[in-house]
Amino acid sequence: MKNIIIFSVAIGLGILSSCNDDFLERLPETEIAVDNFFNTEEDLAIYVNGLYNFPGYGLYYDDEATDNAATTGNREIKTMMTTSANSSTITSGWNWQTLRDINLFLENSDNAVVSEEIRNHYNGVARFFRAQFYMAKIKRYSNVPWYDEVLSTDSEDLYKPSDSREFVLDKIFEDYQFAVDNVLEDQPSGAVNKWVVLAYAGRSALYEGTFRKHHDELNLQGSADAYLQLASSYSKQIIDGGVFAIHNTGNPNTDYYDLFISEDLTTNDEIVFSNISIANVKNNGFSVTVFGNYEMSPAKDLVESYLMADGSYYSSQPDYETKTFVEEFQNRDPRLSQTFSFPGWELINVSNYSAGVRNYVQQLNKNFTGYHLIKGFINSLDIDYVNGVDVPLFRYAEVLLTYAEAQAELGTMSQSILDITVNELRNRAGLPNLTMGITADPVLAESYPDVNSPVLLEIRRERRVELAQEGRRLDDLNRWNAGKLMEKEPVGPYFPGLGKYDLTGDGVEDIILIAASEVVPEPDNREVNSLGVTLIYYRVGNFGDDVDVYLTNGTSGNIVANPERGTFTEPKDYYRPIPATEMTLNPSLEQVFGWE
Repeated sequence: MKNIIIFSVAIGLGILSSCNDDFLERLPETEIAVDNFFNTEEDLAIYVNGLYNFPGYGLYYDDEATDNAATTGNREIKTMMTTSANSSTITSGWNWQTLRDINLFLENSDNAVVSEEIRNHYNGVARFFRAQFYMAKIKRYSNVPWYDEVLSTDSEDLYKPSDSREFVLDKIFEDYQFAVDNVLEDQPSGAVNKWVVLAYAGRSALYEGTFRKHHDELNLQGSADAYLQLASSYSKQIIDGGVFAIHNTGNPNTDYYDLFISEDLTTNDEIVFSNISIANVKNNGFSVTVFGNYEMSPAKDLVESYLMADGSYYSSQPDYETKTFVEEFQNRDPRLSQTFSFPGWELINVSNYSAGVRNYVQQLNKNFTGYHLIKGFINSLDIDYVNGVDVPLFRYAEVLLTYAEAQAELGTMSQSILDITVNELRNRAGLPNLTMGITADPVLAESYPDVNSPVLLEIRRERRVELAQEGRRLDDLNRWNAGKLMEKEPVGPYFPGLGKYDLTGDGVEDIILIAASEVVPEPDNREVNSLGVTLIYYRVGNFGDDVDVYLTNGTSGNIVANPERGTFTEPKDYYRPIPATEMTLNPSLEQVFGWE
């Protein structure tokens, strides 16, 4: 039974604030509401609980339109790269409601009759949320106005210019540090505690440190190490705390996958923070579309990132780029087959995926790669189980990767650090240890030409593989100044030509590719394989042809998902424009790095 705290906003912030979402038009809070509410610890808890807004199953879709996954849907980065985007078309993100709610709490929490420890705990949680709020703003706009008080409609600061990135980051980490020092460790499952604060603070510090180091346009390289030191310190505090450990039962073929299909992560030692679900009480929002044939489909570039089982680079295999689907999954890092449907995988939660159940035959379709995601896909028909699976929001694995990357960027990496970080993850997967004497993978080195350290390259690989499809990839590409990688066309498995192919790994053909000029026979006239199963027919051709599947060479090559990725404009596309309407309301604001 999950021992959790269910956050309710039944009382909600609605009694404490205006219903108008426009920050500049918001009315002052009524004194009656404020005076009558902030009196007890229960009041503080109810209010702070209303600030919780962590992702659910949408987490698994957040790598769309990066080099990890193609998408047929609308994604902001896709729109920016493929259209003439400007401040009139990119309009999300400039919302300040949450900040006002946080500041209102911090201005009134002193009224509650509670101990100083309790008050500081709730103030710390509120300041943690403020740090998170502003970190998201910095990622989008670089410079934003800092507000640490509730403003009235006649406040001059409503129309002030943005504060500098440096100033706001200083304030963000003042908030983080206060939260680290005051948020209590012993909290109900599902509640923000000291370890959660440290984890997110480390993530933010790593982002800022690496962003400053790798982005010349900011001219802040000189202060990068200070944030990398913070990332290292926050992560090391968690490591030294001894509370968490990598989930490793000695089953490298299932241990990783089990983290994403658990009904109860509250007792899992790897989970720093999770979004807890209880069927029919607080469902997790699962959708079968995460499988990857609705909008999202994983990219071959990600599949090729996984090592061989012996620790060697996949790119060192002869003709690795033309291996078939079955060959791709042979003798690989076990996490590959715990992330993607593999030859011989059994599909139980069929839903709208009709191409087989047992020994699932990869369903191919134009505009999709043909790879399917099983990480986060709940392969069950038990609806209560499906709705009750928890979402791991922050795993100890990321804490270890943060510490390793920060140390590598600082130039202080050692074998002992690798052993307590990256090699903990590789040990779970049954892979050989990463050593300081590793030679660089030429394919990885080409992707990150500014990185001279083979160890740092491998840490980046480990991060991509371990956190695949968990919503971290866009941030990583942004902070590494590697946005150009998103221009690469996402493709699927390779087919050397027309004909029959085995996709289940049993040596028996499952599908047949025919030319665009051919007609798919009527069901009764279709070929059957040696098992007596009717082959699945696909007409193939070039992108835009009236066919079932697009191949790069028409009758051969890789499956094509989205041949036009557009252009990633540097440094502009690492940021977002302030919406034009806000620029009109406050002419003191300025766009950055070419946005109009």
